[in-house]
Amino acid sequence: MDFSPFWISIKTAFASTAITFFLGIGAAWIIANSKSRLKGFWDAAATIPMVLPPTVVGYILLLIFGKNTALGHIVNSLGVHIVFTWTATVVAAVVVSFPLMYKTARGAFEQVDENYVNAAKTLGASGFKIFFKVILPLSWPGVIAGVILAFARALGEFGATIMLAGNISGVTSTMPVSIYFLVTSGRDKEAAVWVLIIMSISLGVMLAMNLWLDRYAAKIKGGKR
Repeated sequence: MDFSPFWISIKTAFASTAITFFLGIGAAWIIANSKSRLKGFWDAAATIPMVLPPTVVGYILLLIFGKNTALGHIVNSLGVHIVFTWTATVVAAVVVSFPLMYKTARGAFEQVDENYVNAAKTLGASGFKIFFKVILPLSWPGVIAGVILAFARALGEFGATIMLAGNISGVTSTMPVSIYFLVTSGRDKEAAVWVLIIMSISLGVMLAMNLWLDRYAAKIKGGKR
């Protein structure tokens, strides 16, 4: 049995989650603190991949990176070649998982008690220091939840991946993509194995998140006594 889909999926999920972590936190903090009239627009733009069909997201990515479009031609002329490469699987996973990281992080930031922030300002802390010393530590449960959700979403990404990366064995054939092509070729037993593997990983990740959150909550309650 070829295990390359497993390793491709795992590498893609970890790489995309690392990128999404920084992009999601940055966007969440900037938009949450924005005073612009366009705040609602930027929030909608950041979350729209979550409501669009993945194939639509993949088509938009093809318009951006494909060689047969005007925009894609410009991107490729700059030496950026994404389509049908492993990088394409990461790009697709980042785009579809970003809204989960962004929304969860933003919600966590907005739940932080303003009294802590005001106290830090009174003590002369800079905005940068307030974020890393006050906001982020108090938001860790929400941020970690966003990371786990983004990882699980990236691991199960199919629609945008098949549009942008295709199904190249050993290169872009992730577990969800492999499952689709195994089923369409009548290899149901092999597909079932991959289904069990990806379900087991996703379930394990979600259980680990719940366990960590329970322990974190217990630690916080213990510290307040």
